[in-house]
Amino acid sequence: MVLIYLLLAIVAIIFLTTRLKVHAFMALLIVSLAYGLFSGMSYSDIIMSINDGFGGTLGKIGLIIVLGVIIGAFLENTGGAFAIAEKVLKFIGKKRIITAMGVLGYIVSIPVFADSGFLLLHPLSKSLSKKAKISIAGPAIALGLGLMASHTMVPPTPGPIAAAGILGADLGLVIAFGFPVSIIALIAGLVFASKYASKTYIEPDLIGGADSERIYKEQPSALKSSIPIIIPILLIVLRSILNPERTGIDNAFVDFLNFVGEPVIALLIGVFLCLLLPKKLEYDMVSSSGWIGKAIMDAASIILITGAGGIFGKILQNSGIAETLGDLLSGYNLGIFLPFVIAAAIKSAQGSSTVALVTSASIIFPMMSSLGFETEIQKALVVIVIGAGSAVVSHANDSFFWVVTQMSGMNVKNGYRLFSLGSGILGLTGALAVFVLYTLFA
Repeated sequence: MVLIYLLLAIVAIIFLTTRLKVHAFMALLIVSLAYGLFSGMSYSDIIMSINDGFGGTLGKIGLIIVLGVIIGAFLENTGGAFAIAEKVLKFIGKKRIITAMGVLGYIVSIPVFADSGFLLLHPLSKSLSKKAKISIAGPAIALGLGLMASHTMVPPTPGPIAAAGILGADLGLVIAFGFPVSIIALIAGLVFASKYASKTYIEPDLIGGADSERIYKEQPSALKSSIPIIIPILLIVLRSILNPERTGIDNAFVDFLNFVGEPVIALLIGVFLCLLLPKKLEYDMVSSSGWIGKAIMDAASIILITGAGGIFGKILQNSGIAETLGDLLSGYNLGIFLPFVIAAAIKSAQGSSTVALVTSASIIFPMMSSLGFETEIQKALVVIVIGAGSAVVSHANDSFFWVVTQMSGMNVKNGYRLFSLGSGILGLTGALAVFVLYTLFA
């Protein structure tokens, strides 16, 4: 019965936001509450899920969203983003912007969380789109899918590492197979973004009221403009590489790098570096009615919707739908596709790719021998196929869905049609690639 409620909930969200024009925040909150009541959750569990879902989601990415939007506002209003766009556009050409954003997203998301990566790179995506006079839809979807590909299938991102630990898979083999599988999946995603998503025209509007026709006579150089983006990324990457739990190195310098490499601190440093971009920093730029004030206002709606998406995901998690789906699907022997189907069902049901990876690995673990997954290569491929499943599909209960769609100016209908469908193609292609590798090597 909970599966029927889930389908009705998704339909209700689409209907409320597209037909009745209800704000996505209210639609998600109302539907989450209704789902909790109809699925039989206790009142106390519903209240706890609302608080934990909203607070937990924004506790992780709320400040990151605000800081990322502020960085974007400075890059756009100073002309820095256009300076970068001009340089990149000369190098890659107008026809390869979508591919470039997908590849950038793929690389950045290996050490950086997808949400952070999108917020760091999206100003560049918008500026390139504006400069080339194309829809933001193609580059934004490519960036989102590139971030998702490595986030779900390539360690050292948390989900694949956790799944590998649960299943006892060799991490080196997971990385060795994860790279080609995720790249094949990304190629399919880029074709989708280029041939389908790009056909939907969405104006690449700039943050904070930046004038799209303005000629930046005093814009900073491309190198100077890239510093607020590159430095936070490098700090986050260094934190990942020098993690004491992985390296065993623990000293004052590593502690300092772990501090400044925390995404919130790294992006805050990026904000301070943005203050160097204007030729002359004026008080109005940082006032409540200036660039920062307008950027925070732009971020408010994104934050609320993202938090409401967290509520929906937490309600679904605590309703026990993951266990219901696991019990339902574990009775079917679909070979290497069984872990994929379980992960896809759990991802679609509750929103979090990491939860889908961990939960699916926990469900599959007792059945590994009976399913014939016993060699090291087989275990590694199971981890990757679970990762592919954890990308299927990103929709209203996934905070990343709201980050991508709201930052790109997509309505919910276009979000489902472009990003949700794209994530499905990404994950399914990854699963098919694993099937081929399993047939050849396992």
